[in-house]
Amino acid sequence: MSIWGKVVGGAVGFALGGPLGAILGAVAGHAYDFSRGERKRIEDGSGEGEDGHREGTWQRVRQKAEDDLRQAAFATAAVVLSAKMAKADGAVTREEINVFKRRFRVPPSEEKKIGALFNEARRTATGFEPYAMQLARLFRNQPAVLEELLDVLFEIARADGEVSEGEVAFLHRVATIFGLEDRDFDRVHATHGRRGKSDPYAILGVSRTATDDEVKTAYRKLVRENHPDRLVAQGMPEDFIEVANDKMATINDAYDRIRKTRNMN
Repeated sequence: MSIWGKVVGGAVGFALGGPLGAILGAVAGHAYDFSRGERKRIEDGSGEGEDGHREGTWQRVRQKAEDDLRQAAFATAAVVLSAKMAKADGAVTREEINVFKRRFRVPPSEEKKIGALFNEARRTATGFEPYAMQLARLFRNQPAVLEELLDVLFEIARADGEVSEGEVAFLHRVATIFGLEDRDFDRVHATHGRRGKSDPYAILGVSRTATDDEVKTAYRKLVRENHPDRLVAQGMPEDFIEVANDKMATINDAYDRIRKTRNMN
């Protein structure tokens, strides 16, 4: 099942005036009911297996429910924060909507419901801060996932050709709430320049005076932290994998440009 089916099942129909936890109440409730039902089925089963085996099965079921909730939170935040960014900038363009649907694999069957969630989030008076704060707490031990969402928001912002000053200010505030440092924000911002034209050193987060070893270390760290499989394991929905793959391509391109310029091995 696409993550968007879970999101609309839990979020649409809720008033979006509260924090992310309120939006995801139905999703969380569904996950809890599912895991509770599965535990009862396991415990009331035919008696096969040891208690340890049943407990291990229950732990796996509970982990699956928690993973579903984290992925739904990520996807919902992508919609809500995109809507708030559009409101802060004053308008939402057709290009931004099309990029969102195409890059994040929104199924045609869910487009109207996701659109309704987007419009409702854009209309409400509540600021974006409560949503960003909730997500920051949920992923406090996975900063790479929060950085990936920031990358998603930059992708949407530049859909119409450029990222406006208002959008940059909005995104910087989101990054601050996420607990990301300015150098992290600048690095993500740099990845959204035109490939081949943007500063490869800024993309890797190193200075032009960095040694070859420092460049290699920074590159390997970014590859390790931003590998799509790692991000999915930490809570990013697979529906967002295309954005993660593009980010990896940008990181690789930046490193290749530096390597060729310096004649690095």
